Amino acid sequence: MGKTVLVTGGGRGIGAGIVEKLAGEKWNVAFCGRTEEKELAGRIRELEKTYGISALYIRADVSSPADREELFRRTLEKFGSLEALVNNAGVAPLVRNDLLEMTEESFDRVMNINLKGPFFLTQKVGRYFAENKIKGAIVNIGSISATVNSISRGEYCLSKAAVAMMSSLFAVKMAQFGVNVYEIRPGVVSSDMTKVVREKYDKLIAEGLTLQPRWGTPEDIGKAVAMLLRGDLAYSTGQVIHVGGGMHLARL
Repeated sequence: MGKTVLVTGGGRGIGAGIVEKLAGEKWNVAFCGRTEEKELAGRIRELEKTYGISALYIRADVSSPADREELFRRTLEKFGSLEALVNNAGVAPLVRNDLLEMTEESFDRVMNINLKGPFFLTQKVGRYFAENKIKGAIVNIGSISATVNSISRGEYCLSKAAVAMMSSLFAVKMAQFGVNVYEIRPGVVSSDMTKVVREKYDKLIAEGLTLQPRWGTPEDIGKAVAMLLRGDLAYSTGQVIHVGGGMHLARL
């Protein structure tokens, strides 16, 4: 039946780009999001017809233990096995508040979705890989914000810095089972999350924010994920892959 990948937050933006690329490389894809399942039925049919694979969309909130359980159960029920996990689901703060004005509610919401959910889903999938002797792969979608300070969305930066350590921790733990773990760290990517600051980053990119003077795209991230799941960097577990046009490089 082929290999199966589970992609969280795969209904739109970066996640949709990842799903599209992996389907094109003949992965069966299970993906989740907050959109109602009936609204993505056409998308499922399109993926299956275009790429000759099987696809499944599940409405799920990764911060919910019950939703994570159902996501995992339904994926195995549909495909029979799982060989890769891509933790992509993530949110920005609803309101960009100064660090001194950040609320606990916003902090908890961002950390629960961006860190707690991915951590415990990875734990569940990691146990499955270990118990079934599956030499799978785990890819976490981090952010340049893991190392670049943004005081108007500190909770997001904190969550992505934590995802970086989470990736390292699981790389160390899962190596004994033959499972590789990677982090992809996007820069400024054109998506639903960034559309509210489009004008700001158009100006910054024009002024040299990135060495390659353009926005990143969901396709850019999808290509990087596909490379890792193909095994092109099989001897490089724990690596951070920057996909940001050189934005991460310090310059004078």
